[in-house]
Amino acid sequence: MKSLFLRIFLSFWMAQALFVVLAILVTIAFRPRSSTWEALRTTVLNEAVNAYEEGGQSQLRQYFESLDATQHVRAYLFDEQGIELSHRPAPDWAIRVALGGPRNPQNGFLFPAPPVQRDSRSSSDGKHRYTVVLGTPPGPRVFIGPRGVPITGLIIGVITSGLVCYLLAWFLTKPIVRLRTAARQLASGDLTARTGAPASRRRDEVAGLMRDFDAMAERMETLVKAQSRLLNDISHELRSPLARLNVALGLARQREDTLSSDMLDRIELEASRLNELISRILTLARLEDGEQRVPQTPVPLDELVANVAEDAEFEAQARHCHVHTSIPEGDWEVRGNASLLHSAVENVVRNAIRYTQERTSVEIELSSLDGANGSEAVLKVSDSGPGVPADALEKLFEPFYRLDDARGRQTGGVGLGLAITERAVRFHGGKVSALNRMEGGLRVEIRLPLISGGQRSKQLPEPLPVAEKA
Repeated sequence: MKSLFLRIFLSFWMAQALFVVLAILVTIAFRPRSSTWEALRTTVLNEAVNAYEEGGQSQLRQYFESLDATQHVRAYLFDEQGIELSHRPAPDWAIRVALGGPRNPQNGFLFPAPPVQRDSRSSSDGKHRYTVVLGTPPGPRVFIGPRGVPITGLIIGVITSGLVCYLLAWFLTKPIVRLRTAARQLASGDLTARTGAPASRRRDEVAGLMRDFDAMAERMETLVKAQSRLLNDISHELRSPLARLNVALGLARQREDTLSSDMLDRIELEASRLNELISRILTLARLEDGEQRVPQTPVPLDELVANVAEDAEFEAQARHCHVHTSIPEGDWEVRGNASLLHSAVENVVRNAIRYTQERTSVEIELSSLDGANGSEAVLKVSDSGPGVPADALEKLFEPFYRLDDARGRQTGGVGLGLAITERAVRFHGGKVSALNRMEGGLRVEIRLPLISGGQRSKQLPEPLPVAEKA
C-alpha cells in the first residue's frame, strides 16, 4: 500500500472499529441475565397478589406506581376473566400477553418491543388465579436489534469511527500532499512555488517542515534572481569598455602600418568574440529571469526551419559540408515568439555544422507525434561528428559547459548556445534532448506543442518570456 493516507486511515479505522465492537460485546456480556428477570417476575407476582388481598385495588395501584418509579417496570395484574385489578388503563400488549398471546409480535429492527414477562399463581384461598404481566426496561433501543443482537449499534459505531479516522488521516496527510506539489513545481523550475504553511497556531512537525521548505524555496529564488541580475549587470557594464575598445580600434586602423595590422586583426577578432559572449549572456540572463514578456503569436515552424537551414547551408560551405532538410507538407504552427524560436533552432544547427566531419552533411528532419496532451512537432538535427560521452549528454545544456577547452578555442564556442536553446524550448512548453547516433555523431531533438484547430479560435494563453537581442 503506497498511500500514506490509506495506511493511516485504515489503521485508525480498524482500531476504532475494534474498540467499538469490544465495548458493545462487553456491555452485552454484563447486562442483566434472564434469571434476573425471572426472579423479579416471581417477586412482583407474589407482592402484587399480597397487596391486592390485603389492601385491595388502592394498595395494588400504589405498589405498581412505586415499582414503576423505582425500577421502571410497568406491571399489571389480571384475574381469570382478563380484568386488570388495579383498574389502570392496560396497554394492548399487556392484555394480549395476559390472555396467552405472543409476547413480542412486532419486534422491530430500530425500535424493538420492550421485553415482556408473564407469570401466574393462585390466590391464598385457591378460589382465584392471578396473572402478572411485566414490561421490563428495553434499554437503548437504537443499539439493540432483533433477539438482542446489537447489529444497528455495530453499524453506527463502525461508520462513525470510519468518519473520524478519515478526517484524522486527511488532517495528517493534507500538508504532505501540499509539500509534494510544491516540491514538484520547484523541481520543474517554478521558483515561486510555496506550500502555504499553516498559521503559527499549528506547531507540529509537518507544519514545521512546510515552513522550512518555504524558507528554503524563498532563499533559492533570491539566489537565482541575484545570479541572473549579476550576469545582466556585468554584461551591461562590459558593453561600455567594449564600445570604447572598438572606437580605439577604428582610430588605430587609420594609422596602422604593416607590422601592426596582424595585431589589430587579432584585437578585432577577440573584441567580436567578447561582444558575442556578452550578447549570449544577456540572452541567457533574460531567459532565466523570465520577467520580460511579449504576446505569443502563431509561428510557422516549417518556414522557420527552412530559413535557418538556408543560412546554415551557406555557412557550411566553408567546411565543404551540406545541410539536408526533410520537411513534409502540413500545418506546423506553434505558439510563441518567432525570434526566440529562430535563435533556439539556429544554435542547434550551427553547433552541428561546427562539429560535423568535413565533407559530410547535417540532417534536419521535421515530423509530428500525437501524444496524450495533443500533437507535437519533433525537430531532429543530426551530425556526423565525434559524438559526446554518455555521461556528458545531460550537461550539454548547462551554461558554459564544454567538453574540453581545446575544442572550445578551436570552434570559438563558449558553451551558451545549447543552454539558450534548452531554456527557450522549455519556456515554449517543449523539451530538448541529445543522444549519440548508432552510426556516429550527435542528434539533438526538439519537441514543441503544435497548435490544434480548436486552439486557434481560443484566446491566447499567458505570454512567454523573451530575450531581446543584445
